[in-house]
Amino acid sequence: MTDDISPLGAAALADGLVLGEDGRARCFWGGSTPDYVAYHDTEWGRPVHGDDALFERLCLEAFQSGLAWITILRKRPAFRQAFSGFSIEAVAAFDAKDADRLMADPGIVRNRMKVDAALHNARVAAGLPDGLSELLWSFAPPARPRPATRADVPAVTPESTAMAKALKKRGFKFVGPTTAYALMQATGMVDDHVAGCFVPPAGG
Repeated sequence: MTDDISPLGAAALADGLVLGEDGRARCFWGGSTPDYVAYHDTEWGRPVHGDDALFERLCLEAFQSGLAWITILRKRPAFRQAFSGFSIEAVAAFDAKDADRLMADPGIVRNRMKVDAALHNARVAAGLPDGLSELLWSFAPPARPRPATRADVPAVTPESTAMAKALKKRGFKFVGPTTAYALMQATGMVDDHVAGCFVPPAGG
């Protein structure tokens, strides 16, 4: 999560935490809007497995590049409808007419390079012998303590750099080390909830 936002209706606590109206301490970005509260509390940092589920996250992180995550979060239902629920098999079969349809859809981010990359990446993912989930999770680092402050939350790590390199080698597009790390954060490959956040560690 890289959005530089300020909490609305939330009192600041230690560096990296905000106190919500419900009295719960959340990560600095997690209390600014109801959308973020729900996403932070129930989804971000929770382990995600499965090829299609991870393909969705991979696509959405790529579409987020250069935009605020809240934009993608609010458009996610439209993205899911437009991309057939992010079924790798279905998206891999999309053709030029589908690309034009996506570019005409006001519910999603209409960026030709990102749309083409999503379709291309689906075809690459469909050809992975062991599946996308196994490939991505192979880069998950060993468990580590939660970051103590906001400043301790990295944007790039050796593991995300290695993931991006491996994806590029296999032909994936629009997935650099920063996007790869955001994916790792969002899907629970790392736990970057700031220490003191009320959300318990996965499995805790």
